Amino acid sequence: MSEIRESDARLLRLPPDSDDMKKLERMLLRLFFPKQHGVAEKPFRTALAVMVTEAMSYQYPEKSIDCCMRESETAVEAVMDSLGSISDLLWMDAQAGFDGDPAAKNIDEVIICYPALRTLAVHRVAHLLYGLDVPLIPRMMNETMHSETGIDIHPGATFGMGFFIGHGAGVVIGETTVIGDNVKLYQGVTLGALSIPKKGCGSLLEGAKRHPTIEDNVTIYANATILGDVTIGHDSIIASSAWIKDSIPPMSMVITARPDIKVRPRRSI
Repeated sequence: MSEIRESDARLLRLPPDSDDMKKLERMLLRLFFPKQHGVAEKPFRTALAVMVTEAMSYQYPEKSIDCCMRESETAVEAVMDSLGSISDLLWMDAQAGFDGDPAAKNIDEVIICYPALRTLAVHRVAHLLYGLDVPLIPRMMNETMHSETGIDIHPGATFGMGFFIGHGAGVVIGETTVIGDNVKLYQGVTLGALSIPKKGCGSLLEGAKRHPTIEDNVTIYANATILGDVTIGHDSIIASSAWIKDSIPPMSMVITARPDIKVRPRRSI
């Protein structure tokens, strides 16, 4: 961890800097997609190690800086070892975006232009860090993407292969959501909690499954809302603006009643 001592003099129990987080995420995109986003100017590993150490030293002031550095090194090693498999998943996500959007001219366009691909690149790393109990960094990563793209994903959410979000703005995916393979969401979809489970003393039950499970090959159209620990069965289609609080069996099509539209002539001005 000598690179931290040499490159960073700010380890004074301060939280990671938001501008540094944006730089880290740009480096991450360049690491996964150098052809489309360019080559990173400095090592991603060093930048991540510094920020994770900062987060740990801020969150756990009772620990020494050296202890935080050692724990940071363990987490960073796990991330570096997983980058290859994450890259494979992201290329499948990009292919799913291209296959599902007739407006996309090629995969490069999806990688460079589509907010979902950027968000997924960050989320898949943030999710790994979240599973390693790294404080602050996973939420900061995903909230930076939220502010830039309008896609709000908790780092605890689990995604399978070939996942894509069409358009993206207004999508909300909660912490304990589990999404299978080849799932597509559109703008405004909410995968949220119906209610917050409580412990016996009335405090929030941390880690309880409270968000939906979306099985393989499901499409959820714009502005649909799915709440609670329910399951949407594989190969189902959920229509726009559906409101779902119960599990849906596999091979289903959920549609909403056609609204009663009335047309009348305008008054003369």
